[in-house]
Amino acid sequence: NVRKMAPGMGKDQVRELLGWPHFSEGLWGVREWNYLFHLRTGKTPSDYVTCQYMVRYDDAELATGAWWKTDECAALANPPAVAPIPAVPTLMPPQKVSLSADGLFRFDGAGADDLLPDGRERIVQLAADIRANFKVLHYITVTGHTDRLGTDTYNQALSQARANTVRDLLVQAGIDRAKVRAVGMGKRQPVVSDCAGTVATPALVKCLQPNRRVEVEVQGGN
Repeated sequence: NVRKMAPGMGKDQVRELLGWPHFSEGLWGVREWNYLFHLRTGKTPSDYVTCQYMVRYDDAELATGAWWKTDECAALANPPAVAPIPAVPTLMPPQKVSLSADGLFRFDGAGADDLLPDGRERIVQLAADIRANFKVLHYITVTGHTDRLGTDTYNQALSQARANTVRDLLVQAGIDRAKVRAVGMGKRQPVVSDCAGTVATPALVKCLQPNRRVEVEVQGGN
C-alpha cells in the first residue's frame, strides 16, 4: 500500500491505505503523519528493521509527498527495478533452399513477367518462412545457376537476371533489401555433370535440369 501513495491524496485516502498515523499529532491542521513499519530483510519473520515513514500535507490537507527516514528503509520498501537480461540471438547454421529454375520461370525466361504462378507463390512463401523462423537476419544470398547449354556470356547473364528477380520478389514480400544480395554463377557450379551430349535434345535438357536452379542461402538467428 505504501507504493500506492501519490501526491494529491486526501487524508481519507491515505488512511484507507495506511491506517491512522502511529503518533498522536493533534486533530486539526496537522501537516505531518508519521508511521512505523516493520520491513522484512530476510526470509524469517524475525529478520526485519523498523522504519519511520512520514506523509506531509498542504493547507488543503492534500499529501505533498512522503519520505522514509533512512535510505535503507527506502530501498527495502521500493527496491530498484531489475532490468531483464537481454536475449542473445542464437545463431543458426546457414540454411540453403534450392529452387528449380524450370519450376520458377517460363522456358528461357528470367524477368518478373516470366515467373510461373507456382514459382511466384513459392518465393512468397519462402519469404514468409524466413520472417517467421529468423528473428535476426544477417544476410540472404540468392544465387542463379544454369546448365552448360549455350555460351558462357549468355548463361552468366541469364543466371544473374534470375537471381535478381528472385531477390526483388523476396524484398516485395517483406525481406529487408539491404540484407539480400543476388549473384549469377552461370554454368560454373553444376550439381550433375555426367549427362552425355552437346546438342540440346529433350533427353539432355531433362538430364541437366538439376543444374538450372536458384539457391537461397539464409544466415541469421532466433
